[in-house]
Amino acid sequence: MSQFNAGAQAAYGVQDYSPKTTIEGLEIHSLTRFNDDGGSMSELARLDEGRLEGVEGFVCRQMNYSVMEPLAIKAFHLHRRQTDVWYVPPSDKILLAVADVRAGSSTEGVVQRIVMGDGNSKLVRIPPGVAHGAKNLRPATPSTIIYFVDVQFSVGEECDEGRLPWDHFGAKIWEVERG
Repeated sequence: MSQFNAGAQAAYGVQDYSPKTTIEGLEIHSLTRFNDDGGSMSELARLDEGRLEGVEGFVCRQMNYSVMEPLAIKAFHLHRRQTDVWYVPPSDKILLAVADVRAGSSTEGVVQRIVMGDGNSKLVRIPPGVAHGAKNLRPATPSTIIYFVDVQFSVGEECDEGRLPWDHFGAKIWEVERG
C-alpha cells in the first residue's frame, strides 16, 4: 500500500458517493432520446386535456421557452401555487439549483443541484414552495429551457412569481464543483 507525504495525507479525503437527500415532491423523469444517423428526437410530453401523462396531478396551463445567455444566472424564483416542469435540450447545459423553503416540510432547508441537458433528456417537476434558479454552464453559447406550468402568468394581485436574491443560498451554489 502506498504511503502519502504529510501534506497529501493531511488533505486526503474520499468523495461522498452515498445517495443525497431529495426534496419532497421534486421529481426527475428520464426521457427516451431516439438517435439515428439523421439526428435525434425526444418526446417531451403527452397531454390529455392538459394533464401531463406520467406527472400525476399536473395540468398544463402554459408552456414557455426561455433562452439564457452564456454563463448567465437567473435566480431564485418562488411560487406559492405554481408547479413547474422543466426540460433542457440535450445540446444545452443548465445547472438547476432548487431549495425547499416550505415551512414544516420533511425536507425543509434541503438544497439540490441538478445538471440538465448535457446529452440527457429529462423532465424535472418543481413543486410550489421550492425555490429554483438556473445557470447556463456553456461559456460561449446560449442555452434553452422549455417549461410547463399549471398556473398562467399574471400581474397584480394574482401574480405568483416571487423572487429571492441570486445568492440567497450562498454564491458557491453556482460554482462548478472542483475535486
